[in-house]
Amino acid sequence: MILAGELAPGDRLPPEKELSERLGLSRSSLREAVKALEVIRVLDVRRGDGTYVTSLEPRLLLEAMSFVVDLHDDQSVLEIFAVRRILEPAAAALAARNADAAALEHLREVVTSVDDATDVEGLVAHDLEFHRGIAESTGNSYLASLIDSLSSHTVRARVWRGITQENAVERTLQEHHAILDAIAADDPDLASALTVVHVSGVEQWLRSAL
Repeated sequence: MILAGELAPGDRLPPEKELSERLGLSRSSLREAVKALEVIRVLDVRRGDGTYVTSLEPRLLLEAMSFVVDLHDDQSVLEIFAVRRILEPAAAALAARNADAAALEHLREVVTSVDDATDVEGLVAHDLEFHRGIAESTGNSYLASLIDSLSSHTVRARVWRGITQENAVERTLQEHHAILDAIAADDPDLASALTVVHVSGVEQWLRSAL
């Protein structure tokens, strides 16, 4: 019904009895289906009010993937970085083509908000915001949400790296400045290449540490 457009984002589902009869399901089967769709954020069950279709925004629909990613062990983080190494350079290239003045200004503010005195936790927060800003400036909300869901669950590895590896703050800031300069210069190839190096640096360090 949602895919067919009969139920739009924000619409309330028909009463349980009516819906179960229409779909030819027992009420118990219908409840299980509703629970499953609630978990993946397609439906919003409001106790005492009813069940509604969510906004179906990419951010919501990818939350379930974030949860799955978070359950994996440290070795699987390497696979997450491998996926980031594919997606984030593509995002940087798109940002170099599509970022407007406001997006560039925001990224510049993010980059200049930290310095060599920033602690590891501050650097991690900055790093997340920087990569989120690039992804959002692509104009592709699904890509931005996908990258954000992957990046947010690599925080542990980033903190670990920052604590144990020398010059992590200085190197990260230099790489961020270089990526931003390439985006601002409308150079998608350079932005992509620099991002590959940036993500691969963490990936290679993590691989050796594990």
